[in-house]
Amino acid sequence: MKRHINIIITAVASLLIVTLAGREFIKNHKKESNDKSSTNVSENTCEDIPDTSISDTSISDTCVADMNTSDTSTSETEILKQTYENNKEQFYISEIPDDIFEKMQGKSYKADCTLPRENLRYIHVLHVGFDNQVHEGELVVNKDIADDVLEIFKELYESGYQIEKVRLVDEYDADDEASMSDNNSSAFNFRFISHTTKISKHGMGMAVDINTLYNPYVKTVDGELSIEPANGADYVDRSKDFSHKIDHDDLCYKLFTEHGFEWGGDWTHSKDYQHFEK
Repeated sequence: MKRHINIIITAVASLLIVTLAGREFIKNHKKESNDKSSTNVSENTCEDIPDTSISDTSISDTCVADMNTSDTSTSETEILKQTYENNKEQFYISEIPDDIFEKMQGKSYKADCTLPRENLRYIHVLHVGFDNQVHEGELVVNKDIADDVLEIFKELYESGYQIEKVRLVDEYDADDEASMSDNNSSAFNFRFISHTTKISKHGMGMAVDINTLYNPYVKTVDGELSIEPANGADYVDRSKDFSHKIDHDDLCYKLFTEHGFEWGGDWTHSKDYQHFEK
């Protein structure tokens, strides 16, 4: 009987030891799993997030790791500046690429164009659209103003200045009215000044038009008011308050004039509120 009691005591003790050991193993295993999980989360920084198309990037779409910091005062301008630092290569000047020049043939670069190809430059930029997202933009300008234009677009971008579209006018078959009515901002287009036989500054690549629909060209011709684009009539009265209006207080005006450009809104014989030229 005594022997049986000893056997039972020994069995119970062994069972207790196995149970305690099992619990310790499970506890350690859970801790190890949690440690691994924590490591994976902490290592999932912005650099691990795949890059998305620049043309669809919102200025408020930033890495969660950045936004969840104690500094909640980060402005959209600061975010844009950081985005610019990360995408400096998106702002550049080059000679006119062959594929671009081919698209220009018979459109902005017409058969009677007097400006040599080597005098023109292709500019690639980023800009903030009316949808508050970052888009890619393209311009062709005279080489003499290329550096100025690139610098201006950099500053406009960093400041969050909204420009709806920056496309080559060739996408509109070099039709000025079509481009302007679509509120497209553009530069080179070999043509004559409206209602004259003089080659325009755009024809020489020495002018840039910004947010054209909201800043129309206005002139009285034969006693009648001419508005270009025609659908910009609601924005002729500059005493009105509306978005995207270029005036003396506007950043776009300030930057272009600081770089030596003349604003068409200051002309007396006509008003070209979208227009900056050298």
